[in-house]
Amino acid sequence: MFGGKLVEKQVLEGHADRVWNVSWSPKGDLMASCGGDKTVRIWQKDASSKWFCSAIIEELHQRTVRCTSWHRSGTLLAVASFDGTTTVWSLVDEEWECVSTLEGHENEVKCVAWSPVSDYLATCGRDKTVWIWEMMDAYEFDCVSVLNGHTQDVKMVAWHPSGEMLISASYDDSIKLWMEDPDEDDWHCVKTLSGEGQGHTSTVWGVALDSAGQLLASCSDDQSLIVWERTEEAGDVSQGWSAACSISGYHTRAVFSVQFSPDGRYLASAGGDDSLRIFTQEDAEMASAGGPASRSYAQVVANEKAHTADINCVQWNPTQIDGKWVLATAGDDKKVKIWEFESNGSS
Repeated sequence: MFGGKLVEKQVLEGHADRVWNVSWSPKGDLMASCGGDKTVRIWQKDASSKWFCSAIIEELHQRTVRCTSWHRSGTLLAVASFDGTTTVWSLVDEEWECVSTLEGHENEVKCVAWSPVSDYLATCGRDKTVWIWEMMDAYEFDCVSVLNGHTQDVKMVAWHPSGEMLISASYDDSIKLWMEDPDEDDWHCVKTLSGEGQGHTSTVWGVALDSAGQLLASCSDDQSLIVWERTEEAGDVSQGWSAACSISGYHTRAVFSVQFSPDGRYLASAGGDDSLRIFTQEDAEMASAGGPASRSYAQVVANEKAHTADINCVQWNPTQIDGKWVLATAGDDKKVKIWEFESNGSS
């Protein structure tokens, strides 16, 4: 019933060490990649629709560059590094310039994420904390809040599409939801998604929300994905989240990355088994009867050896290209790959 094609369109080479992360600009016309070689590469299309490296950001970070995130304007790029700093770069006259350096984490910064609706920037790290920064005039940043609650490394942060809630994933096997308390003018944890029978049994490597903000996907060292659903319309966006579906039996090693397609119909995952997989929700009548799960996902297509080593990140381009969805993956094999996905199923 379900099926599709996943075609490798291009292999982007240039990084001298493992590639940790890829991120698309809001319009999907630029892509940033970063890795163990301490650099960020910016990629764009040429006249023949081939992606090429148009800029290299280097010689600022002293250790691995772990993550990048685009500001909603498409002209600012935040860069998180194991050297404990986060830098912000501005595109000025086709040149990338460092306009700010954020310091505060005790050691490695693992992830950085711009809010989709404001000038808030979130970072997280090995020091078990999540920091929320606000960009002021002239690229000055104020630390709005330092969030303590995780008991181990915080691997990833992601914003709810509304910008009202921040989600963090950790080595302590949990996911935390954070919101601002207007009375206290500070952020606090409003919900923790974890526990036997409810959450993951090992490190949570990644989280992603669908564009409607009603579904949250997580991936883990326990080789599974969990799709969480907000089942209550009342209250704020932190209310009513519960595990709706566990996707297991596909990945044979840790799952490092997960992301919903921009239309919310597909879920891409990748990990330590070198595979890239795409799932879609089954129709209600096709879903397994019984049990608490209200959703069921089926694998549409997979490439079992999409890279020759661990895949650290998978990201959908925010816009379709020639009517087809495009994805980028980053791997320990020092490569970034561009994929084209086309569904031929009933979904």
